[in-house]
Amino acid sequence: MTSTLSRRSLLGAALAAGVVLVAEATPISAFAAAGDVTLTAGGISLLASPGGRLAIRDAGGVTRSAGSKFQVKDSVAGVLTSTGGTPTLSALADGTPAIRMDYTFDAAAGSTVVTGWFSVSTSHARLEWRITGANTLLPDGFLFSRAIQAPTAPDDYIAITEWIRDAGGGIPYEDTVGVAHTSTWSSSLHGLFLLDSSRQAWTNATWVHSPGVVDPAGGWTSRADFFFSETRPSATATIGRGRELGIELTTNSDFNLYESAGAPMQLTALVANGGTAKSVDLELWMRSFDGVLLASTTVTGSVAAAGTWQHTFNLTAPASGIALAEVVVRSGDDEAFARTNLAVLPAYDYQAGADSMFGIANYPWLQRPSADAVLDLWQRAGISVVRIAYDGGPGLPPSAFDARGMRHNIELQPSLTVTDTEAAAWAADKLAVAAGAGAGYFEVGNELNRPFNTGDAAQAYLDKVMRPVFDRRAVTGDTVKLMNNGLAGMDKPWVENFIAAGGWDLIDAFAYHPGRGNFTPDYIPPGDDWDTGAVGTYWNFYGGLKQLKALMAEHGAKEIWLTEAYAPTKPNSWWHDTYRHAAENVLLSLALAKAEGIRCVCWYQFHDSVLGMPQIADPDNVEYHFGLMNRDLSPKPSLLAYATAARVLDQAVFRGQLTFADPLTSGLWFDTPDGPAVVLWNRADGYILNTAGQRTDWHFPAPEVWVDPWPTKTPLTVAASSAVRELDAIGQARTLPVTNGKATLTLDGAPRIYYGLVPHVSGTGTHTLAGCRPGRRYRR
Repeated sequence: MTSTLSRRSLLGAALAAGVVLVAEATPISAFAAAGDVTLTAGGISLLASPGGRLAIRDAGGVTRSAGSKFQVKDSVAGVLTSTGGTPTLSALADGTPAIRMDYTFDAAAGSTVVTGWFSVSTSHARLEWRITGANTLLPDGFLFSRAIQAPTAPDDYIAITEWIRDAGGGIPYEDTVGVAHTSTWSSSLHGLFLLDSSRQAWTNATWVHSPGVVDPAGGWTSRADFFFSETRPSATATIGRGRELGIELTTNSDFNLYESAGAPMQLTALVANGGTAKSVDLELWMRSFDGVLLASTTVTGSVAAAGTWQHTFNLTAPASGIALAEVVVRSGDDEAFARTNLAVLPAYDYQAGADSMFGIANYPWLQRPSADAVLDLWQRAGISVVRIAYDGGPGLPPSAFDARGMRHNIELQPSLTVTDTEAAAWAADKLAVAAGAGAGYFEVGNELNRPFNTGDAAQAYLDKVMRPVFDRRAVTGDTVKLMNNGLAGMDKPWVENFIAAGGWDLIDAFAYHPGRGNFTPDYIPPGDDWDTGAVGTYWNFYGGLKQLKALMAEHGAKEIWLTEAYAPTKPNSWWHDTYRHAAENVLLSLALAKAEGIRCVCWYQFHDSVLGMPQIADPDNVEYHFGLMNRDLSPKPSLLAYATAARVLDQAVFRGQLTFADPLTSGLWFDTPDGPAVVLWNRADGYILNTAGQRTDWHFPAPEVWVDPWPTKTPLTVAASSAVRELDAIGQARTLPVTNGKATLTLDGAPRIYYGLVPHVSGTGTHTLAGCRPGRRYRR
C-alpha cells in the first residue's frame, strides 16, 4: 500500500529526542538515599528501589503502579526473567535527570544485559529498556512487569489511531500510532501506559508486552510512556506526544446504530492539541450510500495549549441505510481528520428459528461495549448460529447462547502428524468437549487441505482425525453431528480422495470456505484446473459450490455448511472488495447460498480486528479487514447487507433461477410471507471487479463507497401485479412506478431485490418473469 507520510514516524522521532510538550512544564527534582532513587515532576514521581522495583506515584505520593522485573525471550534458552536490579541516579544524554536500573539475571541468560532508563516530566514518565545479548533473542517477546494498585475499574486496551489519505489514490484508511493500556483510580484520575505496539493477548495483570526495536548502537530498545490524564486515551496520546492536532469521533448510540428514520444522532468530535493555543475550524460532511449530501457545516473553536475542545453535531437519522461522515479539524497548515459510519437498522422479528441459515464464524471475542450489546446486535442482524462455543474456550460459554435461543457448534484443530494412539486420545477428549458443550455439529479441524487442489492431505486426515472421531462417537453414542474440517476453497481433488478412501460415510455434513478474490460471487471460472496461487481462480464462490453439488449428485447429498464466507475490504487493494462491492457481494453470496440449499453460512467475521490485538488498525494485513463492522465498532455497509439478506430470506422458499432473453441478466425467485421476492442483476460489465484505474502491484485506487461502480445500465420492462418495491444491497427501499401493469427496472452488476413482480414457470419448464421486454442497454 502506498501512503502519505504518517505522523507515526514523526512521533517516534519526537519521542526518541525526548520532545514531549505539556501545558506547564514543571521542575524535576531528584533524590537518592539508602539505595532508593526518586524523581519528581508536577503531578508524578518515580521511586526506584534495590531489587528492580519501580513505583509510579501520583501528585499525592500514592503509588499507582509498581513493577520490578523485565522479561526477554530467547529462541534457544526460552523465557528469561530478571532476578533483581540496582538503581542509581544518572542523567540522559541531554542532561535530564534519570534513574538507571541495572537488571540482574541468572546464569541461563548468558550474555543478556538489560538496562532501564527512567525519567519524568509533568504528569509523564518515560520508561526505556536497552537490551543486548545473543542474536537468538526475540525482540517481539520482551515484557515489563507492573501491577496497578487499587484500581476502581478494570484495565483496558485501547488502540490509538490516525486516518491517512492514500498518496496512491483511493479511499482513506486508519493506521495505528500507539497502543494504550489504561487504568482508572477515580472519576478524575486516570493513567495509561502508551506504547508504539503491544499485544493484548500477551499482557495481563502482571506483564505488559513491550516489543523491542533495533537500536542503531546495537541490541534493541523497548519503550513505554506513562501519563496521568483526565481525558480520553486518544487525546492523551496527542497531547503527551506533542502532536499538533488530533481528533476522535463518538456518537450517542452503541455501534452508531439507530432504530428509525428521524432519530436524533449526535456526532461528537474531541479535538486534542499537543502544541500551543490555537483557533481551529471543524468541518463536517455526511453522505448517504448513494452520495446524497445529508449534512455539511463548519464551526470554529479554540483549543488551549496541551488541551482539548469538544463539539457535538446534532444530526438526523436518514430514512434508511447508512450515513458516511468525515470531520476535519484545521489550524493553519495542520489538520487531522476522522471518519465513521452511522446507520438505521430497525428491530426485526425473525421467524425461521432452527431453520435459519444465518451464522457467524467466530465466537464473540471483541465484546465492546459489552457481551450483551454484541449479542443484541447479532440477533438484530439475524445471526442465529455461532460456529464455536465451549466452556473454557474463547469468547462466550454455550450457556450465553442457550439463554438467547441461539444454536452453537464447535470447531477444534487436530494434528495430522500424530501416532494412532495420540489420534485416538485426541478424538476421545475433543468429542467429549463437543458433547459437553451441547454442540449441534463438531467441525473436526480447520483448513487442513494444504497443499490446495492436490488431494494430498485427504488420506492422513481420514486416518488420523475423521475415522478416530467417528469410531469414538459410535462407542459413546453422542448425538453431535460430524463435519469434515472446513476446507480452504472447494478443493475438488481432496474431496474426491476423501470419498474414494471411505470418508463420505463418516460425516453428517460437509464444510468448506468459499474463498473469493476480485470475482463476483456468481462467477464460475472456465475449465476445472483452477490456479491456487495468491490471485488464482480457485478462490471463487459459485464455481466451487457447483463442483461440490456435482460430486454430491454422484456420491450422495450431505448438508453443506459454509463455515467461513467473507468479503474482505482491505483498502485500495484490487484483489479485495471495495466497501460498496462488499455489501453487494454479501447479499448475493447469501442469496445464492439460499438458492442452493446451503444449510448454514457462517460469516467471517463480525469485527475488523485480529484476535489478540483487538481494534489495532492494520491497513496492510488482509486478516484484519474481514469484519461486518469497522474497527471503531461502527457498521460497514456489509452489516446492513447481511441483515437485509437475513430479513428477506428468513422464511423464504427458493422456487428457481430465472432465465431471460439477455443471457447477461440473472435472477433468483423466492416465495416469502410478503409475496414473491426476486433478486436480479446483470453482468454487462463482467464478473471481474476492480479493473478500472491505474493499478500498481496490489494497489487499486478504490472509489468512495457512494460511487456507482457499474457504468452499464440495462432496462427491463416487466409485468407488475401491484406497486413494485425495490431494495438495494443495504436494504434501502424505493417504490417504482407501475403504468398499465408494467414497471421498468434498471439493472446492473449490483443485486437488487424486487417485490410486486410476477415470476412464473414457462412452457419449457424454465422460470422467468411475466411480461419481460428488454430495453436498450446504455452506459451512464
